[in-house]
Amino acid sequence: MTLFASLRGFRRPWLARDAVAGVMLLAIAIPGQVATAGLAGLPPQAGLFAFVAGTLGFAALGANRLMSVGADSTTAPIFAGALAAFAAADPAHYPAMTAQLALAVGVLLAAAGLARGGWVADLLSAPVTAGFLAGIAVHIVVGQLPALLGLTIAPGYLLERLGAAVAALPRASPPAACLGLGAFALILLAARVGPHVPGPLIAVIAAALALPWLDPAGTVARLGALPATLPDIAAAFSTPMELRPMLLLAPTIALVCMMQTAVVAGRFPSDAAQPDDLSRDFLGVGAGCLLAGMAGGFVVNASPPSTAVVAGAGGRSQLACLFAAGLVALLLAFGGGLMAHVPVPAVAAVLITIGVRLVNPAQMRRIAREGGVEFGLVVAACLLVVLLPIELGMALAILLSMLHSIYTLARPVCSELVRLPGTTVWWPPGPHEHGEREPGIVVFAPAAPINFTNAGYVRARLLAILAAAPPPVRLVVIEASGVAVIDYTGGQILQRLVVQLRAQGIDVAMARMGAERARRTAARSGLLAKIGPDHLFHSVEEAVRRLG
Repeated sequence: MTLFASLRGFRRPWLARDAVAGVMLLAIAIPGQVATAGLAGLPPQAGLFAFVAGTLGFAALGANRLMSVGADSTTAPIFAGALAAFAAADPAHYPAMTAQLALAVGVLLAAAGLARGGWVADLLSAPVTAGFLAGIAVHIVVGQLPALLGLTIAPGYLLERLGAAVAALPRASPPAACLGLGAFALILLAARVGPHVPGPLIAVIAAALALPWLDPAGTVARLGALPATLPDIAAAFSTPMELRPMLLLAPTIALVCMMQTAVVAGRFPSDAAQPDDLSRDFLGVGAGCLLAGMAGGFVVNASPPSTAVVAGAGGRSQLACLFAAGLVALLLAFGGGLMAHVPVPAVAAVLITIGVRLVNPAQMRRIAREGGVEFGLVVAACLLVVLLPIELGMALAILLSMLHSIYTLARPVCSELVRLPGTTVWWPPGPHEHGEREPGIVVFAPAAPINFTNAGYVRARLLAILAAAPPPVRLVVIEASGVAVIDYTGGQILQRLVVQLRAQGIDVAMARMGAERARRTAARSGLLAKIGPDHLFHSVEEAVRRLG
């Protein structure tokens, strides 16, 4: 396997563009990574270490030239609450548990990449993804409100913390609220000006400059100076692996990382004419998690906003991300004292902005306009994440997506086709396409693979259509263009159906089975032999003319 494949084909003219993109990425990464570390319940430098580790791991083994990998606000809230609960008896053990989780997620992502598991990202439907991202956004906003307003709130479930924050509003610190809300307003204003304006960095610097004027008494919390020390590599291995939280958390977070990596790779491909190797990207993110875990850090993930900055600034290769990571490493080594002047409310404003951007109202409106159960999935996924412990809600949202997929497969659309007037085209009838039927002939089209989950349903739908058809019916043509595969159970059920119908004097033919895999599995199950080679046709019209 080639290392640093994302730099293959690098050209010298790209260097200037990558340098500019690296500086722009740095301006977004520093406040974002520091804020995300706080969201994960870790010190600020942990986020910066995670950015360096994620960048190095992905650049070494990933495929996408533009993808930025680092600490991520989507995954941080998922593991923070769960691991904090398990480490409650020994809080000093919490950093080791986050490092162990990063190692576990890294192993899963690397395994998925090596096994060519790019398809795993498709297990989450768009409505469920939109819903759980909205739920995570609620967690982020509610979790950061006390820091934004200078309040102290007791830990608890989300709704409890929200109620406590609302009740404590009269006790909000005016200097903290001014700094936090002012930083939030600056970030929103910068976003309206243009995507190239580093709003979070501007807001954090402005808040730091305004801090002595607004808070001369020093009551507002500050980040504090970053220690100029390397990560404690031994911290990741200080205690045995805590299996209980990892069994649920690691697969859940790995799946979220796969989904988000697929989204970023799709929106920002290296080459618009040729998609990137998504499995290789999984491997790159997994390598970043492994490096972060070995350095005593936490899970990293592909970042949509950071990648958008690299692409928008004209970056051409992973050198842009590596350049930003190098500058972050210099900050950690020599500039950690600058963080001592950063007010916590400004960092909370950065996080709230990130949380708000996780919500996609335009996508939700499109889903709602289409109707059906899809918008219900958005609402259900959001409520699961909001009302339950976040890691449990996430797992149930993923399960909900899979159940919806199984239900869609188990109850496929099965239509009776009609011939469009004046043509040889057989088509499902619609409001404006009534078509014509051949007397005594039923054309039936199942629009899904036929397997153990739906074969009984497909059989029942065909029998219901036959019962409603004008008698006598002498021929059924199964239009199989939508059938990609027929498993053993599906083949056996269809064979019994053929025998049943022919015993009633109804002949059975099959047309347009174009999928090679479907023909192979249908032949292996004995279905094609049962129907008979002289009853297999290239078109419905041919079957009707020959047998009708």
